Formats: sequence, C-alpha cells, structure tokens
Amino acid sequence: MSLTTASVPPADVAFHLGYVLILTIGTFCCFGLSLSAQTSGSQDLTKQWQSTTDLGSDNLLPERIPVRIIESHSHDGNRTLDKRSVEIRGTDGHFEPYQDIERENLRLDASTVRTTMRMFARDVNGRKTLVQLTEEEKHILPGDDSKIVRVTYNPDVNGRLQPVQRETVETKRTDKDLEEANTTVMLPSVYGGLAPDFKTHELRKRGANDTVTTEKTTWLHDVNGKWQLSEIRHNTATQEAEDRKIEEIVSRPDAEGKLGQISRVASQESKGTSGEKRAVVETYSIDVPGTTRDGSLHLVERKTSTQSSSSTAERETEQEIEQTDPGDPGAGLRVSVFVDGKIVPEPSGEQSTVTIRARDSNGSFGIVSVDSTKADRIPTLQIQQTPSEKP
Repeated sequence: MSLTTASVPPADVAFHLGYVLILTIGTFCCFGLSLSAQTSGSQDLTKQWQSTTDLGSDNLLPERIPVRIIESHSHDGNRTLDKRSVEIRGTDGHFEPYQDIERENLRLDASTVRTTMRMFARDVNGRKTLVQLTEEEKHILPGDDSKIVRVTYNPDVNGRLQPVQRETVETKRTDKDLEEANTTVMLPSVYGGLAPDFKTHELRKRGANDTVTTEKTTWLHDVNGKWQLSEIRHNTATQEAEDRKIEEIVSRPDAEGKLGQISRVASQESKGTSGEKRAVVETYSIDVPGTTRDGSLHLVERKTSTQSSSSTAERETEQEIEQTDPGDPGAGLRVSVFVDGKIVPEPSGEQSTVTIRARDSNGSFGIVSVDSTKADRIPTLQIQQTPSEKP
C-alpha cells in the first residue's frame, strides 16, 4: 500500500530514496526487538510463524517497484530455519519471485553450531539459482572462549562454487570483566586464492555501575604486505536505572599518518514513568555537507525516537530526523524526515504500518511510502548477511 500527498522533484528522489530504505529497515528492526522481548517467554518456539510485508510505489517514487517480502521461521529440535522471499510486481500486475534467502542453524553438539545461508536469484529463464553460499561453524571452547570460521562462496561462470571470503573470529576471556576478540578477513588476491585483507582487534571491558567500554582497532593489508592502521573506535556504554548512554568516537590517520577524530556519536535512551521510551542520537563529524573541513567536529544529524504502548496493547513509534541543509550549512539542523510506525495486535498475530514523510525542495513534507506488514507470529530472529563488510 502506498499513498501520495505531494510531489518531489526528480533531483530530490535519489536523495530521499536512501533514507527511505534505511529508515524502513531500522523501524522494522526496532519493532521486532521490542515485540520479541515481550512475547518470547510466552510462546512455543517450536511453532512456525510467517509475516508478509508490502512496500508499494507511488507518484513520489514511481521507479520504486512494488515489493512483497515473505518471511517464515520454523524450529524443530536442534534445527532452526529462517526464510525470506522477495517478490516484485511484474508487467502483468502479478508478483513474481525475485530473491530467496535461507538461513539454517544446526546445533551439532553442546559446543558446536553450524550455520548455513543460501541466497537464490532467478536466471533469465526464471529458474531458481544459487548465487551465494555462506557456511559458518562456531565452536565454544573451555573458559567461555569461542572460535568462528565463516566462508562465503560465489559460483563462477561454470556454476562451480568458489570461495570469495574467509573470516575467522577468535574470542578469549582474559579476565572476568575483560574480553578480547581478533578477526581476520581474507579476500581474493590478484595472485589467485584468498589473502589477508583486513583485521580487527577488539577489547571489551565491563566496569563499575554496568559501564562497558570497547576499543576496536582495524588494520588494512597494503600492497607491500604490511599492516597499516586504518581506524580506531572507542565505545562507552553506561546504564543508570532506566537510562542508558552510549558514546562512540572514531579516529583515523590523515594523509601524514597523524591520528585524529573524524566523528562522534552520542545516544541517550530513557524510559518515562508511563512506560514511554525515548531515544536521541546525535552525530558529529568533520565533514559537513556544503562546506570544507576546518578540523573540528560539527553536529550534522539528530535522530529523536519515541515508543509508547496503549491500554489495548497497540504500540506506536515516531522518529524525527534533523540534518544539515547542504544549501545553507550555517543555519543548523532542520527536520528532513518523519517516520511513524504503528503495531496493532490481532487474534492471529500482528499488523504493523510504517509511514515515511520526506521534505522536498520547496520545504514541504510529502508521504514517500506507507508500508504494511502482517504476521501470524512475531519474529524472534532476523535473517542477516553473515560476511563482514570491508571497512
């Protein structure tokens, strides 16, 4: 389903489209987390559920092809299977299969879990074809240590699967409040086979008053075979009663190799006496649209979200996004996007609606899309792409 109240000039379509997709996904994930937290203890995971999401096109974004996403979940003993099917509307008005993702979790024993993810697409003849396979094994070692090996395969021109990425994650608990994780990612080399491309080292430490600090360092493998520092992320999370604060600082070396801050993200989550949840996320960056760098951090975006529940168990989520105007960066932030979400319980499941409004070049807000999801069971697992992305 999709509604239209205003028009956006072609120049603004591409700008808003990225936010439309990101915000829609973010809102749905937010709903999924909150719902599963409320119901996971009262429902039998061995039962199956299915949800259907319709994302329509409209006059604002006529090139946005109507999409239907069907997700299902099944749990049987030590095996869990999640499926996601994407269908697009064809020229005859009917929905046609476009992409399928299957993720299977199989517990081999008390210390080993194997995860297999298959991604399928349709070839020119409409046949279902495997386009990517990811295999992962997680081993729980003594002392709560763990090791994950994840390999991704793509078919070559002859249809034979070839490894295109190998990721190894080793986690060790060096102290009761200190955990260390080392990740190495290998990608195809010009000399054939896979070669180290980047690696990360992460330290997670729990302090007093439920404070958790994380430092993640990333190195890239250069053409000379040496590791070069690429990025350092410092994350601090603190919990005080119902309030939670998170701050993340990202630093990278400049052209001369000098390390300096490039961004800072500060978020605060709180819960009111009536149960309403509120979250504010502010992003600071040395890059401000419409200006050149001056070496200082500037506020470039603020996201304000609220979530509330009614006496009839309906849940509503609102999000307001303020951003810098590239045409007038000195004027500060202005509201650019609104997202409204609503979940209504039904006898057989849940019905949710997400409405996205964006500002056009005239300063007016028009409805970009109204997307709806109907589920006969609330999702408790999210199907996600397992391979890490190169930073």
